[in-house]
Amino acid sequence: MNSLIDLANTIFKPLIDLGAAPLMTVILAIITFIFTKKLSKSLEGGLKLGIALTGIGAIIGILTTAFSQAMTDFVERTGLSLSITDVGWAPLATITWGSPYTLYFLTVMVIVNIVLLFINRTNTLDVDIFNIWHLSIVGLFAIYCGANLFVATLLVIFIGVMKIINSDLMKPTFNDLLNVPSSNPMTSTHMNYMMNPFLLIMDKIFDKVFPWLDKYDFDAAKLNNKIGFWGSKFAIGLYLGVFVGLLAGQSPTQIFALAFTAAVALELFSLIGSWFIASVEPLSQGISNFANSKLKGRQLNIGLDWPFIAGRAEIWAAANVLAPIMLLEAMILPGNKLLPLGGIIAMGVTPALLVITRGKLLRMIIIGAIELPLFLWAGTLIAEFVTETAKKAGAFPKGLSSDTLISHTTMEGPLEKFLSYLVGHAVHGGGMFIVYAIVALSIYLLAFIWYAFEMKKRNKIYEEQGK
Repeated sequence: MNSLIDLANTIFKPLIDLGAAPLMTVILAIITFIFTKKLSKSLEGGLKLGIALTGIGAIIGILTTAFSQAMTDFVERTGLSLSITDVGWAPLATITWGSPYTLYFLTVMVIVNIVLLFINRTNTLDVDIFNIWHLSIVGLFAIYCGANLFVATLLVIFIGVMKIINSDLMKPTFNDLLNVPSSNPMTSTHMNYMMNPFLLIMDKIFDKVFPWLDKYDFDAAKLNNKIGFWGSKFAIGLYLGVFVGLLAGQSPTQIFALAFTAAVALELFSLIGSWFIASVEPLSQGISNFANSKLKGRQLNIGLDWPFIAGRAEIWAAANVLAPIMLLEAMILPGNKLLPLGGIIAMGVTPALLVITRGKLLRMIIIGAIELPLFLWAGTLIAEFVTETAKKAGAFPKGLSSDTLISHTTMEGPLEKFLSYLVGHAVHGGGMFIVYAIVALSIYLLAFIWYAFEMKKRNKIYEEQGK
């Protein structure tokens, strides 16, 4: 096992050291060249993806900083005191990649993905290798709680296989949301979509109990067509910024600055989102030609990070509304010790909500508010692990007291953190934890099987509609 870990680090570490955007630029350019044999088009596609990822990351950083300050003002205004500090996703990615096991888990999942492709159990090649840290932290937390490497690896594979299969299940919905043909290869293997089974259950409940809510729903595009600028993405950002600024008790100048930042961010997200589609156009044609000539027309997909869907304004509208809701929930939620700050813009929440509800904004907000406690509890659960690991990796944020616990509010995969906890304690302590782990894993699997069945029914309708 140690030799495999060493091999993984030797192969992948130089690539990972590039960072997410340069790494994905290189990967997409190479894959595009393999399928097209056109160097200039391959480089152009890779660079567009790298630029888009960098742009999205920068805008998220600006938006998160602006809203975090507003939430900080709210905390100071109300005297709220919670013991765990939310530092956002970046420190967690840093400490996860600081572990030699992360590259080992990456190697394992690359092999698993290739095997699944070979035996025709998936049509998706997962190229979003930087975000393997979402799966890695599941394995690392299981080890922290008492599991050995073998059991942790099995857990990572168990979740990872479903994550890849899920990318196939979501593909027609992505086509619909982006208004692109089925030949477009983009899908996502991001961990935040593993909340889909839970969200679909909630969506089905809405279908049965609250279908009348849909008549009050709206989307940014339709509203913009009706009332012009006042329904635009820019205007929606203004409204939400004013709302959060008032909640925080900010001055008129501060409120205006926050509103303008939110407005610009929502507009830029849409613009940059189009770059993701443009970046894979050469690859799309190349894959189509290859599939027709070599694979008897079999569809091949490329698993990307979630931001290729960032052009949908509903993601940002829901995230901005859920930010103050999450803070209010954190104040009253039993068992929560996590203060939302760095993860206040709920990127671990809203992309999955968009896929399940297909852009029904009211459903996104209501279901999102219901699921947020899972994220808060999961962040609280792993705080000691994150803090201890961050200190060992030298990634503990400067400016915080050494006895401060750190975590992340909207960490991707909250359910998986609970699975890690139960599996780790089952291996370490046995007893009833074994029962709890078996029950939890069984429910998780059965929920995914049901979800897959429902998504196949949805996809059949898409197929009949020619999408």
